[in-house]
Amino acid sequence: MKISGKTFRHKAGFTILALLLVGFSVLNFTGCCGYSFTGASVPPHLKTIAIPIAEDRSGSGEPGLRELFTEKITRFFIEDNSLEVAERTNADAIVECSIISLTSGPAVITGGETVSSLRITIGVKAVYRDLVQRKTIFDKNFSNYGDYSASGTFEDRRAAIESALDKIAEDILLETVSGW
Repeated sequence: MKISGKTFRHKAGFTILALLLVGFSVLNFTGCCGYSFTGASVPPHLKTIAIPIAEDRSGSGEPGLRELFTEKITRFFIEDNSLEVAERTNADAIVECSIISLTSGPAVITGGETVSSLRITIGVKAVYRDLVQRKTIFDKNFSNYGDYSASGTFEDRRAAIESALDKIAEDILLETVSGW
């Protein structure tokens, strides 16, 4: 089959143009839909946020729980970069958190009623205040969990606690920067 040079170049040019348009559309779509809440909908008067050390009202006796949660939520805010973490005296907003519960129970029970997986569930009360306009934005409870093997070690249990705290910190961050 013989294709004239002019027809071939026309079809090739059209194909290249179509591929470029599809490629550009894909890049444009993925660029606008990536995971980032930077500046999502935080009011322009809020630039900084204070994150005091969380209170531990869980009664669990888990060592270092409040410090661990405070470190995690602070890290999430720093990495997100929607609000700069600052001292309370210089902050435009504040998020105060209290760990209100830490429970452990079976997550998976296999045949013969054998517990194969345990679940740590943590509850946190968070209050987010706009210090500039002197109003409470939200006062909510957040809860999440982490699982570990019933035959797991102390480190496995601690990893489940960290997993639950990570999820809660992320939930609080998302509510703070996109809940307007």
